[in-house]
Amino acid sequence: MVLAGNPLILLVSILAGLLAGITRARYHKSGLHLPDFRLIWLVPAAFLLQALVFYLPGFGRSIPLQLVSFLLVTSQMLLLVFSGVNLRLAGFWLLGCGLLLNLVVIVVNGGLMPISPETVMRLMPGAAPGSWSLGARLGVTKDLVLPEAKTIFAFLSDRFILPNWFNSAPTGNAVAAFSVGDVVISFGAFGILWSFGRPIKETQ
Repeated sequence: MVLAGNPLILLVSILAGLLAGITRARYHKSGLHLPDFRLIWLVPAAFLLQALVFYLPGFGRSIPLQLVSFLLVTSQMLLLVFSGVNLRLAGFWLLGCGLLLNLVVIVVNGGLMPISPETVMRLMPGAAPGSWSLGARLGVTKDLVLPEAKTIFAFLSDRFILPNWFNSAPTGNAVAAFSVGDVVISFGAFGILWSFGRPIKETQ
């Protein structure tokens, strides 16, 4: 994530979840009901930490790799705490599990999400020589390029890419890679938004 997984698949799950929640609310002839989230301030705090590193390229390139790792891990831990204190609400078990899967593989591999050279080449088949290298951060992303043989829990790394019809024009390169944890996070986000359309008489 950057924030809670691959941004694109998370966006798709959010849009689908909102649509499902609205449809559910209309079916029950009620409005959307926002759950009573605990420690909601942790979410913007986590986003702010990651925005500094991943959404401000100039700043992201200028800070040491150790600080990048620290901010990524800290932001993921804030989100995990947010999930933990809200486990009573629909979708948060899945959200928390996905965040934990991502956090584990990040921590045991040095503080960034590992991605294999093979996956990088599938993402950027036309990349210029020297634009990425083994053992280095991939651009200003959260990813660290590592061979699968040297990656701990490689099955949890960013190893999947979106189908061709998600690819960006005009290059045709894949938009981003994602992990098992990202998929679980997306299902959790969908479940949370689906719960917004519950009948008011249902308990949370």
